[in-house]
Amino acid sequence: MDKTLHILNGDSTAAIFSDSGLSGKTLVWREMLCEGPLHKNVGSDAFWIKRYVFFEDTMGVDRLSYFDRSIREILKIEDNDEYNEVVLWFEYDLFCQVNLLAACSFLLKNYRKDIRYHLVCTGKEKGKKELQSLSDYPAESYKDLYKNRIKLTRNDLLFAQQCWELYADNDQKVLREFDFDQNKKFRYLQAAIDQHLMRFPDKNGLDQIDRKIIELSKEGTDEGNLVKELLNWQRKESVYGFGDLQYENKIKKLKEKGIL
Repeated sequence: MDKTLHILNGDSTAAIFSDSGLSGKTLVWREMLCEGPLHKNVGSDAFWIKRYVFFEDTMGVDRLSYFDRSIREILKIEDNDEYNEVVLWFEYDLFCQVNLLAACSFLLKNYRKDIRYHLVCTGKEKGKKELQSLSDYPAESYKDLYKNRIKLTRNDLLFAQQCWELYADNDQKVLREFDFDQNKKFRYLQAAIDQHLMRFPDKNGLDQIDRKIIELSKEGTDEGNLVKELLNWQRKESVYGFGDLQYENKIKKLKEKGIL
């Protein structure tokens, strides 16, 4: 009997997936590893402690809530005795690509030869101008996405782990020089890393998002509409994939520095 674990990138995907008719159990990868301090050993005590502190101090999420919503869910990956297939469901943007790398690294720690590993990663779609997220597809299309899933070998997971460790180290020179496009199964990774590199500060201590916020503010965008305009901008001109809270925090930091 086919027993599949679907690792979903978020709760919105989970809601659609529940109506797709696909069989198997699901877990939601509730993390945002493109933000905050990291430890290369995904799932280790040191890793979780760094994330605990970040979510508590920066996001206002208490430790118990973080444990219940994130850690408890992600650790289900370790209980893989009942599965013969694991499918990763992620998207093209920086937010998702970093989480995908971490998930692959964690899967590698619990790797079993008798489990088939697959990836569903949305982005380019024939006939569509904009890159597509999983929420752009109706539930009835998920079976087609699953049918076209990509097989991941142990070597693919090893490549993802290498990329994860490079990202966690966050050495700008190394990130610029490494070829993240060498494994075609991770077709959106290089673009995501290129986007991440735009987050390194310039000589004025500002990154691309800071400069965009300042630009919008100077153009007369009031504070109440700043996040909305940033979300529109990222959809058309970048692949950050950030949510409201991340942009709100960026605006808050600029205000604290007296820049806005």
